[in-house]
Amino acid sequence: MLLAASGKRGGTLGEKNVRLAPTNNKYRNRMRHPDFNPPGKAPKLTSRRSTLTGLFFTTLTPYLEPTEEEVDEALAVLGMKRGSCVCAYCGDKKSEWDHFRAVVRERKPTGYITEIANLVPACGKCNQSRGNRDWETWMRSSASKSPANRGVVDIEQRISCLKAFESWRTPVCIDYAKLTTVDHWDFHTKNLERVLSLLEEAERHALDIRSIAAIEARKQRDQATQPEIQEVLNDRIN
Repeated sequence: MLLAASGKRGGTLGEKNVRLAPTNNKYRNRMRHPDFNPPGKAPKLTSRRSTLTGLFFTTLTPYLEPTEEEVDEALAVLGMKRGSCVCAYCGDKKSEWDHFRAVVRERKPTGYITEIANLVPACGKCNQSRGNRDWETWMRSSASKSPANRGVVDIEQRISCLKAFESWRTPVCIDYAKLTTVDHWDFHTKNLERVLSLLEEAERHALDIRSIAAIEARKQRDQATQPEIQEVLNDRIN
């Protein structure tokens, strides 16, 4: 382990105290070259909290495979037919099937599962834009890449088809907490809390290591470029 476990900023490397590089704006890239767009700043482990939480509960979600006839029926309710399947929200080319009713919301499973009564064809733009929001509210909203925001002309017709799909079948809805024993469910949720807590600890240590590495990077860069700078200055003098 490179850094001693510590909940505070400014860990230690072995037993030797290390002065960490400040993380204020002084050391951030302030250059604004019009042709320079480097990769984004270092990602944060904790930015994946919602993704991990979703995965923890999505992994519980059963999948009921539909028959071909059921898929055809679902498409018909949505105003489509086999071979002409498009995004149910905007009409663009279909790239995936989206959970019509979210399977996870507010860090809890909703109980809905992956089945034909809870899946509609969607494009990547709509799926990413919608997230787990109510489908109709989102479609009419000004959210980035929503059908209304993109000016989909037949939005009312599409909403009408989706309402028909919504009432087409009663979806399966599972109460996981009641289905399993209390101990079993509590163990799963506590596992999630442990993972998220470990993620925060890993984030702190990653920041410490990155700060130390930044000091070394600036040191190596300055040492490498100084002779080149001096050579240019000498050429100008001569």
